[in-house]
Amino acid sequence: MFTPAPQADAATLGMQAVTVAAAQKGKPYKWGAVGPRAFDCSGLMVYVYDTRLHKKLPRTASAQRRATTRIAKSQVRPGDLIFLYSGSVTNVTHVGVYAGGGRIWHSPHTGDHVKLSTLWTTHWTAGRVR
Repeated sequence: MFTPAPQADAATLGMQAVTVAAAQKGKPYKWGAVGPRAFDCSGLMVYVYDTRLHKKLPRTASAQRRATTRIAKSQVRPGDLIFLYSGSVTNVTHVGVYAGGGRIWHSPHTGDHVKLSTLWTTHWTAGRVR
């Protein structure tokens, strides 16, 4: 029986995560929502990874940061979670899934919707779901 290398598994999972996140494009932001009709930022990550890809992920962005494996910015690849922070990296204010090319899929705030955006700050850290 063939067993793919762990890096291949992570890359495949990452691309699946990007595909699931992209399929939510245009759905409205709603605080506390975890889909499938509306999402807040961390709720979108729970929907992508926990609900659809069956990889356990906590509910809040801060807990998601603690639960993922830290990834250097130079090693980020599609599917990694991008945690935006204010001041300290432990003060997570937002999360999105990295799509490649410096862009993330995310659900920004009230009045907005799930969309693909270019990263707008250098105050971010990354984590990989295993």
